[in-house]
Formats: sequence, C-alpha cells, structure tokens
Amino acid sequence: MNSGPALSNLSSETRHFDPPADLAANANVTAEAYEQASTDRLAFWAEQARRLDWTTEWSEILDWQPPFAKWFVGGTLNAAVNCVDRHVEAGIGERVALHFEGEPGDTRSITYAELQKEVAKAANALTELGVQQGDRVMIYLPMIPEAVVAMLACARLGAPHSVVFGGFSADSLRTRIGDTGAKLMITADGGYRRGKPGALKPTADAAIEGTAVDTMLVVRRTGEDVDFTEGRDHWWHDVVDRQEDTHEAEAFDAENPLFILYTSGTTAKPKGILHTTGGYLTQTAYTHHAVFDLKPVTDVYWCTADIGWVTGHSYIVYGPLANGATQVIYEGTPDTPHKGRFWEIVQKYGVTLLYTAPTAIRTFMKWGDDIPAGFDLSTLRILGSVGEPINPEAWMWYREHIGHDNCPIVDTWWQTETGAMMIAPLPGVTSTKPGSAQVALPGVSVDVVDESGTAVGDGEGGYLVLSEPWPAMLRGIWGDDERYKDTYWSRFDSMYFAGDGAKKDDDGDLWLLGRVDDVMNISGHRISTTEIESALVSHPKVAEAAVVGASDATTGQAIVAFVILRGSAAESAEDDEQAGEDLIQELRNHVGREIGPIAKPRQVMLVPELPKTRSGKIMRRLLKDIAEQREIGDVTTLNDSTIMDVIADKMPAAAAKED
Repeated sequence: MNSGPALSNLSSETRHFDPPADLAANANVTAEAYEQASTDRLAFWAEQARRLDWTTEWSEILDWQPPFAKWFVGGTLNAAVNCVDRHVEAGIGERVALHFEGEPGDTRSITYAELQKEVAKAANALTELGVQQGDRVMIYLPMIPEAVVAMLACARLGAPHSVVFGGFSADSLRTRIGDTGAKLMITADGGYRRGKPGALKPTADAAIEGTAVDTMLVVRRTGEDVDFTEGRDHWWHDVVDRQEDTHEAEAFDAENPLFILYTSGTTAKPKGILHTTGGYLTQTAYTHHAVFDLKPVTDVYWCTADIGWVTGHSYIVYGPLANGATQVIYEGTPDTPHKGRFWEIVQKYGVTLLYTAPTAIRTFMKWGDDIPAGFDLSTLRILGSVGEPINPEAWMWYREHIGHDNCPIVDTWWQTETGAMMIAPLPGVTSTKPGSAQVALPGVSVDVVDESGTAVGDGEGGYLVLSEPWPAMLRGIWGDDERYKDTYWSRFDSMYFAGDGAKKDDDGDLWLLGRVDDVMNISGHRISTTEIESALVSHPKVAEAAVVGASDATTGQAIVAFVILRGSAAESAEDDEQAGEDLIQELRNHVGREIGPIAKPRQVMLVPELPKTRSGKIMRRLLKDIAEQREIGDVTTLNDSTIMDVIADKMPAAAAKED
C-alpha cells in the first residue's frame, strides 16, 4: 500500500467571491443552519422532514444498522401528493409547474392544477393496466412532460419506477428490465434530437424480448410510424386521456421503494441503486430550497439534465416540485437550431436559477463569448454546476459571461447513490472559490482520508468519505445486499466510499478530484487528472481538456492530454501545422508553470471533440486505449462513436516529445 500522500495537492486558488449583499440579507438558509445541524444532526433532519406533508409522523428519526439505514421509521406519506396535490390544496394550483420547450419549438405550460389531473389520470391508467404497490415500472422516454407525469403516477401508486435514459441501447435496456423484473414499460414513438426525430419504440420492442414485460404504454411524440403489437401495446392518449382526473392517493411507509436507478457500469453488471421515499424526498426538497435559495413565487428554475439521470430525478421532479417551483424542461440539444438555444430559453422564460454541467459550460466557452452576449440573461440570479468537478477557468467564464459577475455559483457534489446534494456552497453564506465545492451541507458529514482511513490535514489530498448516514442515501443495490456492502462500505471501516478523490485547501474547503480510478502515478506522485485538466483549461486558447495516464518505462505512467481549442485558435492550428506544434509546446510549458514540471504532459493532442456519453461524461478509458495504442474498447454508449476514429488518426502527428 502506498505510504505517501493519497493524492498530491498541486494547484491552488486565491480568488474568492462573497455573496451579493441583498441575497445574503434575504437568504432562505443562513450560517445558523450549520450550527443547528452540528448541535443535533437528527433533530435538524427531523425539522427538514416537517417541510413535507406526512399522513403519519415517524416514531424514530433514524434506525442505523450499518450499512443499512431506515429514516423516519413508522412515518407515512405519498411523494406525488407532496409534489402536486398539496400545492393545489394550498391555493396555488394556477402557478405554472412546468414550462415545456420542445426542440422543434412547440411549447406547453402546465399548472399545478393541470399536473394534478394528468398524474391522477395516469395513475388510474396504470391501475387499469394492472400496476399495484411494489410493481416495478420501466420508463424509457424523451424529455417531455409525460416523463414527469409517469414518474409521479408510479410514486402515487407506490410502484417503484426505473427510468432508463433514452440514448441507451436495447441490450442496456434489457439488462435493466431483467434485473428489476418489471412487467410494464412506458415509452414513446420517439423524441427530437438535433433537428430530427429519433425512434425509441423499436429499441423498446427489441429490449423486451425474452423479459417479463407484457404491457407497453406508448406516448405519441414524433408521429413516426411504429410497429404495434395487439394486446400488448397501448397508446398513452387512448388509455390515459379517457381516465377520471381524480385519484385517491394512499400513504406509504417512509421506506417504501420510490425508484431504482442504474449506474451505467463499464466493466460489470450495472448497479440498481435503490432509493426510498421519506428520507429521499426530505433531503432533495431541503437542498433545492437551500442551495438554490428558491423563492417559489418569483423564481423560474431550469435544470438542463435529462430525466434519465439522478439529477433529473432529484432536481427536476422530486425536489423542485415538492417545493412548488416553476421550472423549464427542454427536450433537445443546446445547439439546435442554433448555438444560442440555451440562452434564448433563459431569455424567453426569464430563468432566474440555472443548473447545468461543466461539460456544457466548456462547450459554450469553445463556441465563443459572443453567443450568450446576444441574449438578455439579466434575470439570472444563481448559477449551479453538477456532474463532475468544474475547472476554475470554466467556473470564471460561467460567472463572467452567463452571470455577468452578479450571480453566485453553487458547485454541487453528489452521486446517484447519495440521492441529493452533499457538498455545495450556500449562496447567501459562502465566499466561493472558483472550482471548489466548498464544504458539506448542514446535516451532512464528509471527510477526506488517507489509505488507512485517517483524516488528512488542510492542504492535503485523499479519499472522499461520508462518515454518518444521511436521509437520501441509497438503501442498497437492488437484489444484492452483499454487492452493496462490498462496493461502498468495505474500503474504510464504518465509512461510505464510492471512489472519488478530494483535497482540502489551506482553509479546509473541499476540491473534488474525480474518480480515484483516474489518478495517475507519475514518478511516485499520485496526481489527479482533474488538476492537470484545470491547468490546461486556464490557458486562454483551450476550451476543454481530458487527461489520462499511459504506461511509461521511466516514470511508471506518463501524462497524455487531449485538448479542444477555442474557435480561432482551433482554426489556426488546423491550417498551419507548425502553429499547432508550437501551441502544443506552449501548452506543455503552461502546465509546467501552473503546477510544476512533474505535471507537464508527455503528449498533447489537439482534437475537435472528446468521446462523451449522451449525458456529457468523458469516457477516459477510451482515450487511455488510444494513448497506450491498443484496440479501442466498446463505444456503443458514446454520443458520437466516429470521434474515436478521428482522434486515433491524429495520434502519431500530435505527439510532443519529452524534454
């Protein structure tokens, strides 16, 4: 076992930004919350749980039998009632719940009263089709309102849903169907992406062959012709639209399963992460209220995630709707029909709270500052980041060009497994630093430890762990308790560890360093790819970078960087080979100056794009295949599999020699 530091801490950040005075003065959550939570953590979470409507209050806040937790034991509630009905009963039924923007330009605005009726009709339809409490329902839909309705209808019936992202293959979908034992699937003829209809029904048809699914409910979205199996397939509009628009909801136990969401898993069977109702809804609602400082009467919130990922579950459906928010959902991509589509939507709906991913922000940087400058973004007041560590320079670009130096940035760390935000600034409290997720939220216990599980000091790096149970935590891996224990609880005694590295700066603030699987061992130093990538993106000509470690006879591993340039720099390097070579050397030297000679890449490759999944995650294992000049692995989950051929073709010419 390595006796040195778990992770070298190479970079530092001195810039910081205090909360705007008016926001701080009127913030939903103040610094007092940290003190309250540290004094009595369980009482703190009980207070947050009372923000929901419970049919029966709990008899015990937490039953902790490591590593299995039950929160709000004995309490009963209904998630759909908390997200919809109670707002109508409170007299705000005419408030818009969802502004839907279709990629072709079609729109729908749905009030809470209308949403209540749609969810009731869908629940009645599912009941007619035989769905009961405990039955699993697969959902394979584009980003349309019916996806939200379907999830809430399942929750209303106590039937756990399993949403599968619409970009997944039939094999991936079949694996998930088989694992859940689902008998009913909700899908669509297709959805729109990059200006064209893309079919979903044929994939769904192929996926259910040989499974227990015997009923399919199909939303008509694109109008494309699809095959229909008599007796098995039903149009949503035929079955749902004729139902009564009222439904008597039943209260379920706080630990009733709410959903199963699969992590993609590149080397093993995907893990079905199980979340239950009471604790999950408590923490998603509270964190959305606290981290986005949501003012439901005046704010318009937009999370750009897809419904198929946990961000879509927690911060499009359950958290915002439990809080009575008005939000935007968008079906398509940010470059259709033009590269200003996101900013056009912000302008159109007067979005005040925006939650998006670092990979999207870096793409916007690549496209140019002039694009967002062409739209009125003055309504924005808080900007959020989710999905991976954000480079300091991307953070600054987001602040300057989208927030116009007026908007706090809340960079959030959490996972499918955690269910809700765990580390994030509070916008009315925290003096933020570009690239830092700051500190654990009130009521959350986080630490950074070394190989032996001992907490590291300020200025040191290590492994990010959670040392106390939290309400929204996963309750296990569906059908596999042993895998749950082995995966998350076996590395460190009595602590949850899911594979992320982190460091504490000199102030004790947290910096996420990505997966420890991506850590490189360079001449005995364990270095995070994130720090090298951040140094590269700090160069004014770089929009995005991905770094991998490749085998090296001298140093053990050597750093290989794949870099996307900003607009004019990319054109110059493409047109002039010598200019490209000079820039490669300039970038290597830049990294050496920023964080030290040991971090200087052995090779820098200038590429037009990086291999990404449809969710925007960079597939570094494929880049490592190229860097080590071996056969490229499975590319079926990529948004564009052809990019690997383009990158591979550039490999020989793009290598820069070691000094």
